[in-house]
Amino acid sequence: MFFRKKRYIDLQPKETREIKKELWQKCSQCGKLIYEGKLNENFKICPYCGSHFRLTTNEWIGLLTDNKFEPYDINLISGDPLDFKAVKSYSEKLNEEIKKTGLKEALTYGLAKISDFDVILSILDSNFIMGSMGSVVGEKFVRGCEKAIDKGIPFISICGGGGGARMYEGMFSLLQMVKTSQVIGKLKENRILYISILTDPTMGGIAASFAFLGDILIAEPKALIGFAGPRVIEQTIKQKLPHGFQRAEFLYQHGMLDEVVSRDQLKDKIIKILAIFSH
Repeated sequence: MFFRKKRYIDLQPKETREIKKELWQKCSQCGKLIYEGKLNENFKICPYCGSHFRLTTNEWIGLLTDNKFEPYDINLISGDPLDFKAVKSYSEKLNEEIKKTGLKEALTYGLAKISDFDVILSILDSNFIMGSMGSVVGEKFVRGCEKAIDKGIPFISICGGGGGARMYEGMFSLLQMVKTSQVIGKLKENRILYISILTDPTMGGIAASFAFLGDILIAEPKALIGFAGPRVIEQTIKQKLPHGFQRAEFLYQHGMLDEVVSRDQLKDKIIKILAIFSH
């Protein structure tokens, strides 16, 4: 019986085996293989360990808005102020990322409808140069906040940036930390609700600026959140960090977050918050 089963598998066409491999995803946390269809049905949450796979911009739009989304400034593209050249030039890198992701930049914002509520939704996609913050990311975030002020509606930010400030733009990138922080001050002056949702990863200049300045801070389970990475910190202080350090649950336990919410419950949670603050 065992022999016949093994023989049958060996005789399958090579093309069939390759196609089947593409239908499976490996969880980076528990290492188990997950059928892609099952993963998509489960909001891209690992059914074995609960790890949240990273979502694309379009997947976030579909999850939260049922595709009721009108994007603004979709053709805004970064320049190359430093004429940066390394193994690849900055312009070449941008063109590669545009082809790979279908996005013009890491951040997309626009007018969205979540249930019966109009909001300005901003999504920072880690698939585009790790969601690093360049001048266009900062500019679009600011425009999103200003649009929320003009319309008098809440501002919701999905933060998925693990690249910090974008080295290709030097000081122009670092200045976006100040720029985005200032516009959040305007949101507060105008009593505009700002919900910040921290996903894996939210690191570097993103975490040190607009990600942690929300009125309400919500994180996905097990998301890596912080400034410098754990290995860098350990090498600097010459000490072993506590278990789970810089994960969402650890930050919640130490008062840095308002709540940790699983992705399959996130939309309902946002709707409840919007309903409370709409009054």
